[in-house]
Amino acid sequence: MKKELLQYKKQWENLRLDDDFLFGKVMQDPELCIGLLQRILPDMKITRIIFPEGQKTIRPDVDAKSVRLDIYVEDDKKVIYDVEIQKVDTKELPKRSRYYQSVIDVQLLERGHNYNELRKSFIIFICLKDIFGQGRHIYTFKNICEQNNALPLRDEAVKIFLNADGTLDDISPELKSFLDYLKGKTAGKQGEGVEKTEDPYIQELEAAVRKAKQNREWRREYMMLWMRDQENVERGIEQGMRRGMKQQRRSTILKMIRQGFSDEQIKNLWNASDEEIAKYRMITKEAKQNN
Repeated sequence: MKKELLQYKKQWENLRLDDDFLFGKVMQDPELCIGLLQRILPDMKITRIIFPEGQKTIRPDVDAKSVRLDIYVEDDKKVIYDVEIQKVDTKELPKRSRYYQSVIDVQLLERGHNYNELRKSFIIFICLKDIFGQGRHIYTFKNICEQNNALPLRDEAVKIFLNADGTLDDISPELKSFLDYLKGKTAGKQGEGVEKTEDPYIQELEAAVRKAKQNREWRREYMMLWMRDQENVERGIEQGMRRGMKQQRRSTILKMIRQGFSDEQIKNLWNASDEEIAKYRMITKEAKQNN
């Protein structure tokens, strides 16, 4: 237990803004949240956001997969923004963005209401890696007609994938400054391999990160989540080991049958029942017939 607590303490002390928990807490500050959204969407002219909410959980239906959103806000024009931090390429982000869009729409549209009441929405994934492999810092997707690219669907659903590992000169200096900070290339003060930034917004972000890590309630909440995740990992390892042992047992018994071992010998070595051995002998017999 002591070793686990030391591991957790080190994890908390080294936490950066690219952690979804810390990101959600820091972005509960409306000014910081607006500052980030304006860097991503400079044409939106966001002056106020309503009910900034971190780690929002949406359960669309009893049997449907629930969704936990990092940041879910709406502005004074009723536009919806969902912002997600993504450390690794899980190879399913495009499909996940589709599902997030659907559950947000279902939540927004009450029964009996008109489809025109669906609001404009932005699903934004901030990624540390380039999931599309084209070197861009930003990939923006809107639905258009395949036969005529000048014809938009006008469903007002926009999906954006930011890439902190981009190489092209395709975004504003302000957004580049944020992505560099997220990637660990810059900080409020100079360090080994880290350049000092003069960007006031990044300095505010860094101060907010330091303050968040001093919050005892958030630290306790993170510890509970971390311990739960550790238990899930350990449980998964145990289940995998059990599955592996079961598979090894099956393979060995089948091999022993093929090599002519008697039922008594298999029982003594593997504590196998008569029914189990009979089942494996049937499998071996069917395999021979199929060959």
